[in-house]
Amino acid sequence: MNTVYLLLGSNMGDSEQMLTVATIMIKKNIGKLITASSIYRTAAWGNEDQPDFLNQIIIISSSLSSITVLNEIFAIEKEMGRVRTIKNAARVIDIDILFFNDEIISTENLTVPHSQIQNRKFVLVPLVEMAPNLQHPVLKKSSLELLNICSDKLIVQKN
Repeated sequence: MNTVYLLLGSNMGDSEQMLTVATIMIKKNIGKLITASSIYRTAAWGNEDQPDFLNQIIIISSSLSSITVLNEIFAIEKEMGRVRTIKNAARVIDIDILFFNDEIISTENLTVPHSQIQNRKFVLVPLVEMAPNLQHPVLKKSSLELLNICSDKLIVQKN
């Protein structure tokens, strides 16, 4: 079985409900939920002229390959009404693969670990809540170490 860390985010509609629906669909289509972080609120990253985001990390156990997980994520996002427009736009749901086991994957469609983990407090804060000692397989630093050196100034607070 594969251990997959997913970041869920929403800033359109009832964002908390969107995270719940996404989690239900992930459990149905991708794998078993191991645990979930608290839900955190933060200003939008990269394009701040939009509503705040709610973010949550879930850890799942899945028998699916990384590419199949990615395809299932795209299907869930589409079914939930996500329309991909410009980068960092508001969205009803966003699901990112942060880690897939301790694998390093670099393809045209998938980069794992996610390339921006170390730059985003809205990822690192819930990650540290769940797995402070998790080692980033590329950067060779723990989640807590990455949070302590992160230069992101956005405020991340429990919802």
